[in-house]
Amino acid sequence: MERSNNFYKNNPDDRIWWLNNPDKKGEWIFSFDKKETFNMFADYPYKLTLEQKKIFDEENPYWADFFGDRS
Repeated sequence: MERSNNFYKNNPDDRIWWLNNPDKKGEWIFSFDKKETFNMFADYPYKLTLEQKKIFDEENPYWADFFGDRS
């Protein structure tokens, strides 16, 4: 697992960074550049570009299926 400050990647080849913030329970924050962040439950897929959604879905098939009714 690759780490950078409070951001980490599930796999070294992933393009998505996840924010490790143990003070916030139930909040899943991710980023493509560690600058602009997205809240998975509030922002997916509405605030992602088509390219970002494609990347997210490829790297997170479970969540893409979970939120399938949002597409």
